[in-house]
Amino acid sequence: MPSAARSPLAPQTAAQLRRARVSVALVFAVHGTVAGTFATRIPAIRDHLHLSAGQLGLALVMPALGASVAMPLAGRVTHRLGARAAIRLLIGLYALALTLPPLAPGLPWLCLATLVFGATAGMADVAMNAEGVEVEQRMGRSIMSGLHGMWTLGGLVAAGFGLLAARQHLGPQVHLALAAVVLLALVQLVCGGLLDVRPEPDAQAPPRFSLPPRSALLIGLVGFCAVFAEGAGIDWSGVYLRDVTGAAAGTATLAYTAFTFTMTVGRFVGDAVVARMGAVSTVRLGGAVAAAGGLLVATAGGPGLAIPGFGLLGLGIAVVVPLAFAAAGHSGPNPSQAIAGVATVTYTSGLVAPAIVGAVAQGTSLRVSFVLVTVLAAALVPTARALRAASPERGAAAERVAAGSGAR
Repeated sequence: MPSAARSPLAPQTAAQLRRARVSVALVFAVHGTVAGTFATRIPAIRDHLHLSAGQLGLALVMPALGASVAMPLAGRVTHRLGARAAIRLLIGLYALALTLPPLAPGLPWLCLATLVFGATAGMADVAMNAEGVEVEQRMGRSIMSGLHGMWTLGGLVAAGFGLLAARQHLGPQVHLALAAVVLLALVQLVCGGLLDVRPEPDAQAPPRFSLPPRSALLIGLVGFCAVFAEGAGIDWSGVYLRDVTGAAAGTATLAYTAFTFTMTVGRFVGDAVVARMGAVSTVRLGGAVAAAGGLLVATAGGPGLAIPGFGLLGLGIAVVVPLAFAAAGHSGPNPSQAIAGVATVTYTSGLVAPAIVGAVAQGTSLRVSFVLVTVLAAALVPTARALRAASPERGAAAERVAAGSGAR
């Protein structure tokens, strides 16, 4: 994990950096596949346990709560094991945790299972984003949007298998167990090319818990708005189509598919768009697109309009979180602390989003919940200026100066 106390690495060749970029991209894809696999079976788990919207919202709070509590521990795990081994361990635990939610016999056990699921997700998230920033700094150009594109591509692949499993009436217990085994095996394969960043031998271990720096809080507010919309799209899109538009189970999964597909496309082209427009203008444009999509969802009378609305929502917020992590990683001398701070703020949004969406739906309707999503998406337009700190080229220049002076 990059930090002020990291151990020097031998200079990487272009081929080694390309291999590291491919490896970290595949790590992002595996992480996204785990998340997407769970998301596609949320309606089936809800139906199996006969949960109300409010009860489901409570269960979906727990992953973000677990992530928020556990994320600060990622730095200590990386300090002890090194970046490569830490990422391999944390992503592996995340894949294994996928088996827990469908085994829950009731709401309390489901909450505990999703709490563990979120804790492993959050620690892996911090470690892999720090690795991504490290590779970005050494390459000297923006790659974070593409890395997060690989995350959504993983979710899109998971959506395809989820649709197939639902149409074949494969229970979530069997589906998620099979997925966990396959993903655990993939983790062992994809981590080999990662940069194995380690702390100095006499470096002090990072604290278990620390307050995020102020710069991370400002950047995190932008991520907060985007993650709220992202959480609503991932966790509630299938339920929305089932309950609000009356779509069949197979059709309901298309909302999540549309959301992840457009997010994937947006993230893969995001680095080029940012290079042309800049981070601030890109996020402002995305906020306007996301707000239009949220409005379409909230007013849709059937799946024919709701599905494109989720697609616009995913496209609009596509690059916001990658740019937030990139801005954090380039905003100060301790990227890992800043990344953890931004991750904590954004996961707080993930923490409150399912509960708020569920509570508003319980008191009024899911349509009203997505009006709130639309408002927060629109808030990206005025808050985007906080991302002006992102500059991988500055990070690369700093790396070259440090290398030339022997500071590393």
